[in-house]
Amino acid sequence: PEERLSLADSEWSDVHVVTGALKLFFRELPEPLVPYRLFDPFIEAIKLPDPQEQVERVAELVQSLPPANYATLRYLLAHLCRVMERVDVNRMTCQNIGIVFGPTLLRPEREPVSLVAGMAQQNQAVELLLAHFDRIFPA
Repeated sequence: PEERLSLADSEWSDVHVVTGALKLFFRELPEPLVPYRLFDPFIEAIKLPDPQEQVERVAELVQSLPPANYATLRYLLAHLCRVMERVDVNRMTCQNIGIVFGPTLLRPEREPVSLVAGMAQQNQAVELLLAHFDRIFPA
C-alpha cells in the first residue's frame, strides 16, 4: 500500500528536513536532473572566459534537456530564486545554494579522481542558472 505523508505533521516543520528529503530525492534518481551526457558540456560552458557566452551556452544546453527534466529544473530553480529573495533571514545566497544543490543536480557518471575540482564547477553551474534564471528560462 502507498504511504501517505502530510507536510502538516510536525516532523516536516524543520526546513532542513524538507531540504534534505528534496536533495535525497534528486540524488537517488537513476540519472541526475542534468543528464550525464550534458555534464561535460555544462562544465565546459562554465569555463568559457566570457560571462555572456557562458550564459548563452548554458541556455542552449538547458533547452536541449528532455521536457520533464527542463520543467522540473525550471520549477526547482524558480523556487530557489524565491529562497534567495529571503537571504536576510535564511542566509541562502546564490553561492550557498550552489554549494547545496550543485553536486545533486549535476554530477558526472563516474566519480572523478579529485572530488573537489569538479564540485566547484558543479556549484558554479547552479549559481549561473540561478543568477541568470530569466535569460536561461525565458517565460
